[in-house]
Amino acid sequence: MTSRPVEPDSVGPAEAAHSAGSSTETPYAPFAHLTAPNATLYRQVMSVFLTAKERFAVHLRPEDVHAALPPEHRPAGPDAVVKALDSLVGWGNLRADPDTSRVTAVEDFYRRRFIYQLTQGGEAAEQALSVYDEALGRRGALQAVALHDIVTHLRALLVLAAEEEPDAAKAHLALSALTGRFEALAENARAFMGSLQRTIDLHGVEVEVFLAYKDRLIQYLERFIQDLITLGGRIALLIAELEDRDRVGLLLRLAAAREAADAAPDEADTAQAQAYERWAGRWAGLAAWFVSADGRESQARLLRSRALGAIPQLLAVVRQLNERRAGRSDRSADFRALARWFAEAPDDDARHRLWRAAFGLYSARHFTVDADTLADRAARPVPPATPWAEAEPLRISPQLRRTGSYERRGKPRRVQDRSEQRRQLAELAAKQAEEIAAARARLATDGTTRLSALGELDPVAFALFLRLLGDALATWRPGTTTTAATSNDGTMEIRLTALDDGTKAEIRTPGGVFRGPDHTVEITDLTQDIPAWEAR
Repeated sequence: MTSRPVEPDSVGPAEAAHSAGSSTETPYAPFAHLTAPNATLYRQVMSVFLTAKERFAVHLRPEDVHAALPPEHRPAGPDAVVKALDSLVGWGNLRADPDTSRVTAVEDFYRRRFIYQLTQGGEAAEQALSVYDEALGRRGALQAVALHDIVTHLRALLVLAAEEEPDAAKAHLALSALTGRFEALAENARAFMGSLQRTIDLHGVEVEVFLAYKDRLIQYLERFIQDLITLGGRIALLIAELEDRDRVGLLLRLAAAREAADAAPDEADTAQAQAYERWAGRWAGLAAWFVSADGRESQARLLRSRALGAIPQLLAVVRQLNERRAGRSDRSADFRALARWFAEAPDDDARHRLWRAAFGLYSARHFTVDADTLADRAARPVPPATPWAEAEPLRISPQLRRTGSYERRGKPRRVQDRSEQRRQLAELAAKQAEEIAAARARLATDGTTRLSALGELDPVAFALFLRLLGDALATWRPGTTTTAATSNDGTMEIRLTALDDGTKAEIRTPGGVFRGPDHTVEITDLTQDIPAWEAR
C-alpha cells in the first residue's frame, strides 16, 4: 500500500477531483476514510450512495444525503455532510460535478453547488469492506446436507466416467457443482469451529445464553459427527473408485478443455493447461479432505476429532458454571468481586488499604516510615521524576547489609496462636468430605439403571455427576455403544450404554434441568469397602 494521501478536508471538490485524478500515486486512497477522525460518518455517507445505486439513482445532492442518513448518525446541519462529501471526493470515493440545474441567476454560478456520484474506486472499496464485514460476522455451520450432495455429485461423475465418450458439458457442470458444494462445506466448517471455540471460552457469550444454547449445540454436534462418520467413509470410497484407472483424470481434462474453449486468442495455447492445473488442484483438495494418506490425517477426521472433543469441553464449562453458582471458590468470580470493591471504594486511601489487604503487599521491612520521615518529606519534598543518582541516599542498617537480615532489638514477638483457624479449616474439610461422601452415595446406582431414573440431584451430587459424565464421554469414539471410565481421583466408576429408542433423560437440579439422550448407566462407589479416613 502506498503512503497515506493528503488530508482533503481543506480542499474543494474541484481541487479534490483533480487530486483524485492522480490515482496512480495513491491507488488505495478510497480506503483512507476508514482511519480518518470522522470515519463513522464517512461510512454512513458511502452506504447512502450504495443504497441509491441499488435503486438506480446516479447523482445525489448534499441535502439528499443528509435526509437519507440514519437519525443516530445524521449531523445537525447539512454543512457537515458537504464537508464529508468533499473529503470523500478528495480520496477518490466520489466524484463531484457542478450542479447547474438549479441556476436561475448569474450570481448562482458563483455559489458552491455540486452533485455527487460514486466512482469505480469508491464502489470497489465498499464492496471489499462488505466482504470483510461479512467474513468477520460469519458463524458458519456444519453442513450435513452438503455431505449428501457431495455423494450425489460423485455418483454422477462415476456414471459419466463409465461412458465411452463422456460429455464435456455434463462433466464440467458436475465438477463445478461438486467443487462449489465442497468449498461451502469446508468454509462453513472452519468458521463454525472457530465460533464454537469462542463459545467454549465464553468470549462474547452471556452465561444464560450459553446454558440455554448448550443442549441444542451438543445435539447438533452429535448429529453432524454421525453423518460425517457414515457419509465421510462413503465419499472416500467413491473418490477411490474415481481415481482408479485415472477415471477422474479424463473428466478433469474434459472440463479444462471446455473451460479453455472461450479463452482469448493470445491465451489459447496455455489456457487449457492452466485450467487443467486448477481442476487437478481442486480435486486434490477434495481428496485430501476425506482421504487420509502417507501418515497424514484427512481434514474430515480432524474435524470429527475437534467436534467430538468439543462435547466434553462444553460439559466442563457447564460444570464450572454450576460450581460457580453453588458458591464454591472461583478465582474469576473473586477477581470480579474485588474489582467491584475497588470501584465502590470512597477514596484512594481506601483503595490502597484494600490493595494491601487483598495482595499482602507492604513496604520494605527495612524501610520504616515514621512521623520523622513524614515531617522530613513535607519539609523537603522530592519530585517523583528525580533520578536515583541525584536523590538523597537511603541509609541502611550495617547489620542488614552485612547479614541480609534485620531484627529489632528487644523482646521477640509472640508466636501467634492459630489453633482457632486450624480448627475452622478442619471443620470445613470435614464438612466437604461429608458432602462428597453423601454425593457418592447418592450417585451409586447399585446396578444398571437409566439416566432418567436418577431423579433430582443437589448441587454437589450434580457437579460430581457432570465430572463422571465428562470422563465417560471423553472415551466415547465413533461407533461406540458402551463405555466405562474411572474418575480422576479413582473413587468412582461409570459405565454408560447408548439406547436406540430415542428417549430423553431429564435430571432436575436447584439451578435448572439437565436434558439429553437417555442411556443406561451404572455408577459404582469404589470407596465403599475401605475405611472412611482412608477414603478421604
